[in-house]
Amino acid sequence: MKTALVYLLMTSMSAIAAPVAIVIHGGAGNEQRPPAAEEKQRHATLERALRAGHELLLRGGSAIDAVEAAIVVLEDSPLFNAGKGAVFTSEGKNELDASIMEGRTRGAGAVGNVTTVKNPIRAARAVMERSPHVLLVGRGAEEFARRNGIEIVAPDYFRTEERWRELQEWKAKQTPGKPQSANPAAQEHLGTVGCVALDQNGTLAAGTSTGGMTGKQPGRLGDSPLIGAGTYADNRACGISCTGHGEFFIRNVVAFDIAARMRYQNQPLADAARVVVQEVLRPAGGRGGIIGIDREANIVVEFNTAAMARGSIDRHGKLSTATLGR
Repeated sequence: MKTALVYLLMTSMSAIAAPVAIVIHGGAGNEQRPPAAEEKQRHATLERALRAGHELLLRGGSAIDAVEAAIVVLEDSPLFNAGKGAVFTSEGKNELDASIMEGRTRGAGAVGNVTTVKNPIRAARAVMERSPHVLLVGRGAEEFARRNGIEIVAPDYFRTEERWRELQEWKAKQTPGKPQSANPAAQEHLGTVGCVALDQNGTLAAGTSTGGMTGKQPGRLGDSPLIGAGTYADNRACGISCTGHGEFFIRNVVAFDIAARMRYQNQPLADAARVVVQEVLRPAGGRGGIIGIDREANIVVEFNTAAMARGSIDRHGKLSTATLGR
């Protein structure tokens, strides 16, 4: 009870200062309600991630700190396809990708195809802040993470029996002699995680983390580690994190396109997101969605799948979470 009162007081105080806001996603996919206990767990984890980031914002912390804190909670949960609980490649390995971007300087960092980094979002931030690069992949990214004090784990840390079962089901559906398919349309829940935050200084930040798609070709990178495709933040427009069939998000540079429509055509965030997700992606066959916040603390969630796990705390401190359709 005391904790709740303290949090309410902090939220009320933030309303007096510059507005803060945070939004997260846990992947877009087919609408299939999980068992009640698991559904309850998903909501609880989404709320825990939101509060981890929001409490930092209320204390005057940076948007980049809030994004990292929220995504770490989701990476540590086996319920999502990021960090522990990531899906397997066709060879039975977990290859993880993440990116992060700050909207004031437009600094960015990302890692791809890492197999031993416990929290890829931490490694992505280290690339942004401690290297002259934006994207590091594979062994080089892992060695960089180790040298910079990012926690390293054995590859089997990421394994869960549910994800292993999904790989076996995927293998059973493959036709011998034909190219393997990692089409996410057959997957119940894509599970990529992401966060966008706005801090008291008016700075936006965005981050995304994923294990990719079940049965993906080893070495494949989707949109999640690619700045402009899966993640983008610009204080002049918005912060965006994407989830879905990455190849389509890459081809359409989705995160940047939304920000560009805001800057060059003066479209509100909600309009720009709707056009890109529903009128650009959907006709092309791209399934998925986005979360975003603009510089006025307006929050947008837009998706063209049957369901998308998401949650937010708006400028007034109102918290909401959802896992299925609209």
